Amino acid sequence: MASKDIRSEPQWVTPSSNQNIPPDYGAIAKIFAYALIVLSWILIICTFPFSMCVCIKVIKGYERVVILRIGRLVFEGVRGPGIVFINPFTDTYQKIDLRVISYAVPAQEILSKDSVTVSLNAVVYFRIYDPIASVNNVADAIYSTKFLAQTTLRNALSMKTLMEILTEREAIAQFGKTILNEGTEHWGVKVERVEINDIRLPQQLTRALAAEGEKKPLVH
Repeated sequence: MASKDIRSEPQWVTPSSNQNIPPDYGAIAKIFAYALIVLSWILIICTFPFSMCVCIKVIKGYERVVILRIGRLVFEGVRGPGIVFINPFTDTYQKIDLRVISYAVPAQEILSKDSVTVSLNAVVYFRIYDPIASVNNVADAIYSTKFLAQTTLRNALSMKTLMEILTEREAIAQFGKTILNEGTEHWGVKVERVEINDIRLPQQLTRALAAEGEKKPLVH
């Protein structure tokens, strides 16, 4: 039959699909969650004032805290600075430092476009500007940014010749900053500055350039 020849397109299922879940599961989960919150508050009140030792957190001026209550982001989103109340039975929280972080990129051995191996030392300055994105969108925003900085600078320099690397440091640093900001935007991270400190050439090439310089006659 003609109907048997018609093939439907594959249906992709996301991890958040509700297939194979009873219709009333969501309602039961909400009731249980509210009951757990009420019981935890009763326990906190019964053990007052001793419970305040674990419920009250002091957040510094350069910090913010992201709170998840029974796995869900609380309505206020980000809290702090100052005194923040945490329910130890239902809340999990993570402190986020908003200060600028300076990261000294380890020496990178890079093969330039004209097949010359150079060693690069650089420093990347970045900060977290969106605490919620840094918690929800990436496992470790700081570590991920550091790792991305290494690979980005390596790739940026591999597209340049040796002469371009030596004469266009500022342009290369600006290009690396732009690429890093594009990659870290969804992580809540802002790259403030990229500085290329030192570019080292192989010893043989350095000696050859020095010998070539000595051979040139002095111009009076």
